[in-house]
Amino acid sequence: MTKRAAPPPQGDKPAPTAPPPPPPWRHWLWLIALVVFIALFFVLPATKVTPSVSLSYSQFMKDANAKLVRTVTINSNGTATGTLKDGKQYTTTIPAQAGSTVITQLQRDGVNIVATASSTSFGDEVLTWVILLAPFLIVGWLWFRLSRGGAAGGAMQGVMGVGKSRAKVFDEDRPSTTFADVAGYEGAKQEIMEVVEFLRSPERYRRAGAVAPRGVLMVGPPGTGKTLLARAVAGEAAVPFFSVTGSSFVEMFVGVGAARVRDLFSEARKRAPAIIFVDEIDAIGQRRSGTGAIVSNDEREQTLNQLLAEMDGFDPSSGVVVLGATNRPEILDPALLRPGRFDRQVTIPLPTLPERVAILHVHSKGKRLDPGVDLEAVARGTPGFSGADLANLVNEAAIVAVRNGRDVLRAADFDAARDRLILGRREGSNVLLPEEKHAVAVHESGHALVAALLPKADPVAKVTILPAGQALGVTEQLPLVERHLYGEDYLYDTLAVRLGGRAAELVELGQGSTGAANDLASATELATKMVREFGLSKELGPVGYPEGGSAFLGGGAAFTSRPFAEQTQALIDKEVSSLLAQAEERATSILSQHREQLHQLVGMLLERETVDGSTVYAIAGVPEPERLETGSTVGPHASPGKQEPVAVAGKADRRDAVEDGASA
Repeated sequence: MTKRAAPPPQGDKPAPTAPPPPPPWRHWLWLIALVVFIALFFVLPATKVTPSVSLSYSQFMKDANAKLVRTVTINSNGTATGTLKDGKQYTTTIPAQAGSTVITQLQRDGVNIVATASSTSFGDEVLTWVILLAPFLIVGWLWFRLSRGGAAGGAMQGVMGVGKSRAKVFDEDRPSTTFADVAGYEGAKQEIMEVVEFLRSPERYRRAGAVAPRGVLMVGPPGTGKTLLARAVAGEAAVPFFSVTGSSFVEMFVGVGAARVRDLFSEARKRAPAIIFVDEIDAIGQRRSGTGAIVSNDEREQTLNQLLAEMDGFDPSSGVVVLGATNRPEILDPALLRPGRFDRQVTIPLPTLPERVAILHVHSKGKRLDPGVDLEAVARGTPGFSGADLANLVNEAAIVAVRNGRDVLRAADFDAARDRLILGRREGSNVLLPEEKHAVAVHESGHALVAALLPKADPVAKVTILPAGQALGVTEQLPLVERHLYGEDYLYDTLAVRLGGRAAELVELGQGSTGAANDLASATELATKMVREFGLSKELGPVGYPEGGSAFLGGGAAFTSRPFAEQTQALIDKEVSSLLAQAEERATSILSQHREQLHQLVGMLLERETVDGSTVYAIAGVPEPERLETGSTVGPHASPGKQEPVAVAGKADRRDAVEDGASA
């Protein structure tokens, strides 16, 4: 992709560009010169030496007596070299016991004798001096590099390159990803593109007195496309782009992370205007320990302190913008989030229905779709799916098509792929004993009938007793709309639906079973939130004790210390138990009044194994809720209460639904 640098406005002088950094090979010139010197001084002379033969003393004297030796040079150490009459060189050793008789014999045989004193060659002398001076040279070189590096991190950087930044630089060779590959999120893309435009043509903003943001932090659930947006920025921006992960700064040596931060920003300033992207910035940006902390991570804190100094220390006109991404913004240090460092926080939420349709279209490019495939219907059946989940859904649908010997994707392939992602691989019903199969049918029929007969419950889409993954049976519900808020009547109906399986067992079988274990767990979790967080308990009153935890990762960490008294905890437990008892009594009453319909649905499930929602409503004798698209299905009920449009039946909460079916 060619660079699209904007021309400077009329009357404005282009900003002077910093000289490019020296190429890395220049640092190795001294080593190359040393290798060449050794090759010229030691290797080349050795290659020119004529090869010689080694003679024993007896053979040497025999050859001399036969007039085959021309010259001999006797050294003081007893070795002798010379030339044979055929021109070959030879070496031999003359024993000290031979004495002067050897010389007399050689003279009589006509050998030219030369005697030399012991001496060392120039090469041997140089080698001796090199061996003697090598430790001092190495120590001096290390001291020079350490003095240039400064602190421990700089020392490691100078000696072994540990402190060098590990960022990937995209300048001329840019990724092919563009903003056209990122479906939806128009507001987020506009905010990020404003930063890119500021770097491209800063004078337009300076004339209006605008200052470029120094940092933009993208937050959102996993798989929503934060890294994809950054990759699109690298592909679209006509400025150098540095990409690095937060974990690459942290090492076992104290000071290395800070050195890498310094090196990264130093390289970015040399190539300014530039963008630095730090993925998973929470790895180095976690909240620092307070004064009362006993244990702290000195290396992590030094790295964070250096990052804070670099972001707030460089001149705003230097043209370096930091782009960060995380799904845990609640653990970041407040000093990192203040204006002047990360001026903007861009939330990348789970996609809405129109955005899911656009994402499915993007990921369906290059795939052959059957005319009967309606991607809008697929999008309606996947609330709570992130962009990564939708990409996986399309890929799984393609795998299902190939498994069936086709290269064209059908609507049934998408349904099978969605069920595979939500529930796992389906098994045949023959894995269950006959009495177990009947119990599963009763349990799922209870869920389905209670959901169909309660006015505020999410409509039933499908009921199956085919085991899938950990689920022995599943009742799937599809909300008519993607909710943002949940009324009290909706929550009470949801509680009754969750306990409908256990109520059916009590009504039909006369006893409960372990099949309701996960139903009880998910219902207890919802009832606890209703009492402790939503203020729906008359006894406790309008108070809220949220569990905390990540707003995007779901769930919350257990309290290390309760923010309320023991008496309050006892009251919470009493209210939760009361809500669950009322919900079970309500579900039992509904099923007792419609016992004939329960028998009919159980028999149909045992016969067909899978029943769609319209059949359930026909058996219940109530009209089926109007849908925007009939036949769309989604995972079973899940935990409401999260401020997301997909919290009820979303993928983020599908674990509860799978566990519900697993215990059926």
